[in-house]
Amino acid sequence: MEVRVDAAPFDPGAELTGFSAGVGEAGAVVSFTGVARSDGGMGTLEIEHYPGMTESAIAAMIEEARGRFGLSAVRVIHRHGRIAAGEPIMMVLTASRHRREAFEAAEFLMDWLKSRAPFWKKEHRAEGAAWVASRDEDEAALHRWAGP
Repeated sequence: MEVRVDAAPFDPGAELTGFSAGVGEAGAVVSFTGVARSDGGMGTLEIEHYPGMTESAIAAMIEEARGRFGLSAVRVIHRHGRIAAGEPIMMVLTASRHRREAFEAAEFLMDWLKSRAPFWKKEHRAEGAAWVASRDEDEAALHRWAGP
């Protein structure tokens, strides 16, 4: 398990190659990379967090995913600071014996990161900056994982 919260840009291709080289007996590797959108003229996205608290929260969710989906390896990378439109913000990589579990675990982690990870986002546009509010569809996506 690896959690990285960093201001530095990362190379999704290199991350996937490195992760895949260390998954051993896994039969499936799934990766997702989130990219800063340029919707409506957004120039940069600013992400804040509390060091230590953020990593601990993500690590706890990774442990839940490992137990729930039988993962053999997991990596979550999330940037903070100012991120330009088009740059990678985050990446989730999962490995398991079978593809279904790897896909479901990646979706589970992405839904959790979008809705519950302790990050605060502010969009910077030509007309000014504004904090990003949570969205109902993100909450709905997270609720599908509730239950047994």
